[in-house]
Amino acid sequence: MCLAVPARIVELKGDDAVVDALGNRFKAKTTLLADIKIGDVVLVHAGFAIAVVEEEEARKTWELFDEIIAFEKTQNKVSG
Repeated sequence: MCLAVPARIVELKGDDAVVDALGNRFKAKTTLLADIKIGDVVLVHAGFAIAVVEEEEARKTWELFDEIIAFEKTQNKVSG
């Protein structure tokens, strides 16, 4: 399964960016997007920023990730 993760651009030099997703920072290329700036939220897949997303949409995804993390920490895991 492939997954694109929303992340905020925190550093930018040319088409090399450092992005932050839930406190995790990693490198991403912005070659596929024009007019990207620090503070933009992008979807990152396979090391490339592939789309700019709205803050609210990114926040919804980050909240879902938080729910998954919380579920993984529970002792009695029952889903569904």
